[in-house]
Amino acid sequence: MIYYVDQHTATPGDGSKRYPFRTIQAAADLATAGDEIYVAPGIYRESVNPKHAGTKEAPVVYRSIEPLQAMITGAELLHGWKPLDGSVWTASVPNSIFGDFNPYDIRVSGDWFIASAVAHLGDVYLNEKSMYEKLSIDEVRESAPSAASWDPEFSVYTWYAEVLENETVFYANFQKLDPNEQNVEFSVRPSCFYPQAEGIDYITLSGFTVCKAATQWAPPTALQEGMIGPHWSKGWIIEDCHIYESKCSGISLGKYLQKENNNKWLHWKYKDGTQTERDCILQAQREGWTKERIGHHIVRRCTIHDCGQTGIVGHLGGVFSIIEDNHIYNINNKQNLAGAEIGGIKMHAAIDVIFRRNRIHHCTRGLWLDWQAQGTRVTQNLFYDNTLPELKGDVQPCLEVFQALGEDIFVEVSHGPTLIDNNILLSARALKLASQGIAVVHNLIGGSLAAIGTGTDNGGIEKITPRYTPYHVPHRTEVAGFMTFLHGDVRFHNNVFVQQDVHPVLRVLENLMGSDGNKWDDGCVSVGTMRYDGFPTFEEWDRQFEGYCGMGSPDSDRYYNPLPVWASGNYYFNGAKAWEKETDAVVDHEHSITLKLHVNDDGCTLETNLGEYLPLNSVPTISTETLGMAFEPEQRYENPDGSPIVFDMDYCGQHREPKTTAGPGTGVYEGVKI
Repeated sequence: MIYYVDQHTATPGDGSKRYPFRTIQAAADLATAGDEIYVAPGIYRESVNPKHAGTKEAPVVYRSIEPLQAMITGAELLHGWKPLDGSVWTASVPNSIFGDFNPYDIRVSGDWFIASAVAHLGDVYLNEKSMYEKLSIDEVRESAPSAASWDPEFSVYTWYAEVLENETVFYANFQKLDPNEQNVEFSVRPSCFYPQAEGIDYITLSGFTVCKAATQWAPPTALQEGMIGPHWSKGWIIEDCHIYESKCSGISLGKYLQKENNNKWLHWKYKDGTQTERDCILQAQREGWTKERIGHHIVRRCTIHDCGQTGIVGHLGGVFSIIEDNHIYNINNKQNLAGAEIGGIKMHAAIDVIFRRNRIHHCTRGLWLDWQAQGTRVTQNLFYDNTLPELKGDVQPCLEVFQALGEDIFVEVSHGPTLIDNNILLSARALKLASQGIAVVHNLIGGSLAAIGTGTDNGGIEKITPRYTPYHVPHRTEVAGFMTFLHGDVRFHNNVFVQQDVHPVLRVLENLMGSDGNKWDDGCVSVGTMRYDGFPTFEEWDRQFEGYCGMGSPDSDRYYNPLPVWASGNYYFNGAKAWEKETDAVVDHEHSITLKLHVNDDGCTLETNLGEYLPLNSVPTISTETLGMAFEPEQRYENPDGSPIVFDMDYCGQHREPKTTAGPGTGVYEGVKI
């Protein structure tokens, strides 16, 4: 059955084309498997709660009749502004408009949120853009530019809210603007399209604009709220949507509410967050987290921007998903939220998740794969400018809040196999690899490697505090074991490394603490694999076990030493440095390579002379057989269905010959759109 919705209808109808419903929720109350809901252009100020699941063969489909012209928003218009003094205005709304959820009376909080940061769930929006919250009227009057913001010019547009017994009063600095002549809104609802029940499977959301929800911080140990989300279900498709201005997260692909372990670290201080996270994973396994019931979502061709915490977040609920062809940018650019869950995409337990052909830029971190990146593949993506634009004023907060420094890809405390292939990584820091079981194949890497051989312990001072994280039965959710990290177990094949001019942010940090002075290695500025100097080859590592067989063998450190590193077919330019034991590294000291990304409305092109100096057909094709298996889970670098991979397709989708060229593909160097 097809239901129709039109916000502009004169009277609420029956959902027919002639007499459409006025709200999307009216259709969502009725639609069942196989039904479609067609939504006319308009602004739908509601939080849609899909009531009924579809099936794989017959999903429930919500479709904007005209792409992006149907907007679901968590905000209401804020009228009646009166001048207070100077450029400060005031307006008020009755608290009845909020029901039992007033986002101006609730702080952003949760595990891994830095408690010294004060922010409320609500926001005030000026012409579709969230203004900057202040904590007093005096601060609103002052409205000095933010030293932390990526957009300091807009940061002078500020607001403050007082929640009184019967009303909420807003104070805002609109500078030279008259707010009664502008589009001013305030967030009211905690989500825009999110089922309240679990198990609402096989929903498709297609072609909507979704914006301005008062979402809560979304750590892995809590109910992960998003502006859009499947809420612990299976088989959702979120496609062709424009998603922006969520207080915290745009799309959430996890998690369900564990009442006894919801932000437990925040509320019950005696267990470390890492332990509550382990408890959370095992509780989920007991309560039905399986391949058959959860995940298998698709997020494709969405534009996601200007969210405070993440564009896409997930834990446990995002397994076996595909995230492809999305454009994600301007995440956490206000720098008003701080903690360890921030990024363009932040995924825990990305088991058999494929991230491909996404464009991610101007985020404080591009893609963060945290815990259980097993069977995960990151392929054909473009990353750039995922670094603070500059350090202004006091830089100490940036040193204390390491998440703000940024890189393209961060893989943290995972045992793999994690596959990073055919990507273009152009930010100042390309890869942060506080993990093992990683293969880096056919990438163009213009930034440094960080957190090599470190970053896997908790915050003990005198005590050793290793993090034991789980690994899983291959291509399943069942936990196979827990282990800490030996480091190594990484493979670099057929990559091109180009040292670029050192970004000013990294130069400041290097001067402050030295390139090795920080335990997270955030001062690293040099491009190349030399960070693995001192790690063994496989042959060196293997010799430790010669003649030893089980109990009775002499005591030694052989089971605790770093794991081996493999490298072949890599090219290094502009002073990029190779791993000391890489026997066939080509280090070009003669030619100067330029990398300049041109961005316009049609896409991106790379201006480079790399094609002039990179030999063609000089390296062999890499495959699953070449890469072997990740050490701890004993799982191969393979497709989610267990079939082998041959890396015979490049970034542009072109076929590679058996003898091929290093890097993501020759088309990248020839000015084609990337």
